[in-house]
Amino acid sequence: MSAPLPFFQPLGNDSQHGQHDRAVQWLRSGCRGVVPLEGVLASWMADVLSGASIHRWVDQFESPLNVLCEAPLEANVRALAAVATDHDLDLQIHFARKANKCLRWIDVAKRLGIAIDVASDVELCQTLERNIDPAKIICTAAVKPMPLLHRCVSNGVTIVVDNADELTAIQSVASCSARPAKIALRISGFQHRGQKLNSRFGVDIDEFNDVAASFSGLLATPWITLVGLHFHLDGSSIDQRVSAIQQILPLVDALDQHGRPLEFIDIGGGIPVRYLQCEDQWTQFQDEHERSLLGHRDAITFDRHGLGRIAGDGKVFGELNSYPMYQVPVSAGWFSQLLHHKLDQSDAAECSVASAIRDRGLQLRCEPGRSLLDGCGMTIARVEYCKKHSGGYALIGLSMNRTQCRTTDDEFLIDPILVSRASDRDTSDAMATDGFLVGAYCTESEFISRRRFRFPRGVKRGDLIVFPNTAGYQMHFMESRSHQFPLAKNVFVDEHDSPYPQLDPIDRC
Repeated sequence: MSAPLPFFQPLGNDSQHGQHDRAVQWLRSGCRGVVPLEGVLASWMADVLSGASIHRWVDQFESPLNVLCEAPLEANVRALAAVATDHDLDLQIHFARKANKCLRWIDVAKRLGIAIDVASDVELCQTLERNIDPAKIICTAAVKPMPLLHRCVSNGVTIVVDNADELTAIQSVASCSARPAKIALRISGFQHRGQKLNSRFGVDIDEFNDVAASFSGLLATPWITLVGLHFHLDGSSIDQRVSAIQQILPLVDALDQHGRPLEFIDIGGGIPVRYLQCEDQWTQFQDEHERSLLGHRDAITFDRHGLGRIAGDGKVFGELNSYPMYQVPVSAGWFSQLLHHKLDQSDAAECSVASAIRDRGLQLRCEPGRSLLDGCGMTIARVEYCKKHSGGYALIGLSMNRTQCRTTDDEFLIDPILVSRASDRDTSDAMATDGFLVGAYCTESEFISRRRFRFPRGVKRGDLIVFPNTAGYQMHFMESRSHQFPLAKNVFVDEHDSPYPQLDPIDRC
């Protein structure tokens, strides 16, 4: 194998690119899905994994270990900001804290001048303690207990309101406070191509006038200030967001006419990410998974697990319960298409989303988490055993549990990477095997992944299994320490200071 690249050295010439590609090819070759799904691998990840240090880090911090890097987040922020600048649009990006719990992201956000979206009282306390300007914090918590509301109001944090009960509670808090509560009303239930976009979040747009009328008494008090309108849409559809913006703008105009001008509209999160290298692999996986469920080929998931789909009457029904791992456009390209999109104007010249927002003097806000963390982290676990199962496959036991690299989806559909110790990398007598990755919980269902993987060079105790691009939700969204297992440590590698990992402050508490 080629020597690893100098740590974090930019790939500025063809020889460096070739060396990087060879490193990535070697890393991928040790573990592949029976139907491969090769993930996008940031250059810093390849640099780390092709060196010898990663085994020492796991020895030091234990398994599993989350390794993160802040440089991709900075690049992702700057790319979104550049799109807004191209449209002469006032954009405020809020980093969604719920996507990753590490405290260092708050410091990075502060340095970059972006804002923070918090979803709990603890997240808010952590953010305030790290000296973020409360004017740059928005609270979008799905449930808002009184201590959270008190902290938001007393610090001047904008609260996204979902219902009348929340508003009444905010009024009660604000009436005893030295400052008014700043709120943004969350709207839902937009019409899109003849269908209603139902959501558990927000006030239904069809009820907005009635709700606004019932709120008018509260909004007329000096204790509450309506500063914006917000919406949350599931998925990443540009067309659905255009429909939502199209239907929100008349509400903005009506409020303005009634002497309640707003400061912003907020489109929430959902900016998409592309996890896989190749669209053909994503299409092939879905096709082969369907064939497997129908019994037309060997199983590619444990017990032909449907991952959200089900077979019956010679057909497969349902959709994969997984993030769409390959999609275009993504990130800044997606954002640019949204802002360029034309709105229907019955009484005026056609205008774009960007111009409609800009011409009203509004700030556009968004709350990305996954897309800002694209390329920012990976989760690493140590192999503790590899044993043959009576079913004819291997079980590869990892020092982690299934909650430590998982969201509410059935599966994170990226091939992991096998990293053997340097002294073992060139062995030619290892026994090839294939099987499933299992975790430390004492249940039959404890699979880290239900996909079947092949290990052409074998796999053994002490090897490392690496799950790439896990910083956005995968690391922390579902993590649990059942059986009293410790939570994974989180370390940052910093291209500006040194190649040695630094423990995130949250793990020093």
